[in-house]
Amino acid sequence: MDCIFCKIVVGEIPAQKVCETDKSVAILDLYPLNKGHVLVLPKDHYERVVEIPPDVWQDMALVARKVAQGILKAFDPDGYHLLMNNGDVAGQEIAHAHLHVIPRFYDDGVKFGWRHLQYGEEEFKEYGEKLRQALGD
Repeated sequence: MDCIFCKIVVGEIPAQKVCETDKSVAILDLYPLNKGHVLVLPKDHYERVVEIPPDVWQDMALVARKVAQGILKAFDPDGYHLLMNNGDVAGQEIAHAHLHVIPRFYDDGVKFGWRHLQYGEEEFKEYGEKLRQALGD
């Protein structure tokens, strides 16, 4: 497999590993949004979050939480993002699932935002029901 993150996991490509478990590894992003930006990767290759087994996803979440605590202590940011892109349209550039932990500062000049849609009353009910059915509830 020609996956840069898989190569990092096995040590073929060097990285700044900041935290590691038997299921996940956290590395400094080589092209950070802000300094201290970390990526949490599953050690096995999965492209999107829905492919990650629950125990691995749980491990990634715990590693991301630990990394966020470290970022708060090391860089004293005003806040941080936990962000995961799934698919090209969502901005996923590497087809190996990864969770971003990004320190944020009021003066960093970074703007996140999106337009907000609004449901009509019937549409709101319809979409809720559609999703409940898809989830099997």
